[in-house]
Amino acid sequence: MKDSLKVYNTLTRKKEIFEPLHAPFVGMYVCGPTVYSEVHLGNSRTFISFDIIYRYLMHLKYKVRYVRNITDAGHLENDADQGEDKISKKARLDELEPMEIVQKYTLDFHHVLQLFNNLPPNIEPTATGHIIEQISMVEAILKKNLAYESNGSIYFDVDAFNQEFDNDYGKLSGRNIEELISNTRDLDGQGEKRNPADFALWKKASPEHIMRWKSPWGDGFPGWHMECSVMSSKYLGKQFDIHGGGMDLKFPHHECEIAQNKATYGKKDPVKYWLHANMLTLNGQKMSKSTGNTLLPNELFSGENDKLSRAFSPMVVRFFMLQAHYRSTLDLSDSALLAAEKGFAKLMAASELVDKLKPKSESSVDIEAWINKCYSAMNDDFNTPILIAHLFDAVKIINSVQANLESLNTSDLEKLQSKFKSFIFDILGLKNEEQKEGNDALLNGVINTLIELRQQAKLKKDWASADLIRIELAKLHVVLKDTKEGTTWTLEK
Repeated sequence: MKDSLKVYNTLTRKKEIFEPLHAPFVGMYVCGPTVYSEVHLGNSRTFISFDIIYRYLMHLKYKVRYVRNITDAGHLENDADQGEDKISKKARLDELEPMEIVQKYTLDFHHVLQLFNNLPPNIEPTATGHIIEQISMVEAILKKNLAYESNGSIYFDVDAFNQEFDNDYGKLSGRNIEELISNTRDLDGQGEKRNPADFALWKKASPEHIMRWKSPWGDGFPGWHMECSVMSSKYLGKQFDIHGGGMDLKFPHHECEIAQNKATYGKKDPVKYWLHANMLTLNGQKMSKSTGNTLLPNELFSGENDKLSRAFSPMVVRFFMLQAHYRSTLDLSDSALLAAEKGFAKLMAASELVDKLKPKSESSVDIEAWINKCYSAMNDDFNTPILIAHLFDAVKIINSVQANLESLNTSDLEKLQSKFKSFIFDILGLKNEEQKEGNDALLNGVINTLIELRQQAKLKKDWASADLIRIELAKLHVVLKDTKEGTTWTLEK
């Protein structure tokens, strides 16, 4: 583990050596879900990505405080400053209390992430649990003349902020004020603002608005961006190490957070490293409810959908997601999931086989070099696809040792056993799901492992072992066929 951990910082647009503000302590805040509907796969990918980051930081012996919020108020439709609160709208349509909607979908969110084997955050605060603190932050920004009241609503004054803070608004997303103004549509309530780029800190509640709280400016509710500024600073301090979320949150949400925190606490950047996870597409197209190109986790796990050939388990889906870097887009498709299923089964088979290996007097494989490669991959901005490639190198080593084609002494074998399982289970967060009779993934994994052993034997010109594998499989009605592209198999009854 010679390399230092490097992370890609969205704010500076480059990889930087990770140096926490108060090592070994690390503060990490990740924007959580708005709980008005089932969590979708794109969000799931983001939370899996930050679960990996959380796991690896702890593996490196950092003491991490991981805070992830629940947005249960203040998030308007289309993320604009007008319209109806998403939770209130769902409550009205379902004829339920808003907190019934919140409870239902918070439980759904937790259930899905448990299926994906995500670790829970250390703190999971809610927007409605921090209304007093949000009002206090709005008051602080008003006192500094960086916000103004208009018709019972409070808006952040972007022009005033930029004059005082060296045109900071837009630095995270790379946007400028002129571009923002020219691209801002003429929306309802826009006339309340001094500038189209200004955003709501507190909104006056219309008579029909269900979720409302008393404030110095009348009944209303907080702007969407306020909750994260309040809760991140309350639990992690005025400055902390990592702020994460999906790419789609860079603007306006995270841009507004930075402005609010600086306006409240001063010119220092509130966050040292901004990390953003990229989007998940489905069959080559953006996931969208309006086009019908969408898939929920439970539809994927049950197979009750018209997008895929059959059901896939949570661990196969998690493994699939880790085969792309968290900052890269990833396309979910039937063929990709089928390939991931085979790879996952092979990895699980090797994780069981590695404990059964017997040491020899000498090692023919450099295990230390393999370990260093694995750490180098993770230290390069949590590069899980490269790590997975190295894990499959280890699968080959394990199979070769089992077939007596390679050897490991006691020390190297113990290192391989420890690190191989640590990377798979502790860092990648995979688990060997309970196998059921007739499970296709298990069958694929076992047969593919035997095919690989046969191929290794042929490369060593050990024709007797290669023939033995083919003959024994044939007795089980597994017929191998050698082609130019590789060896395939069929199950003949």
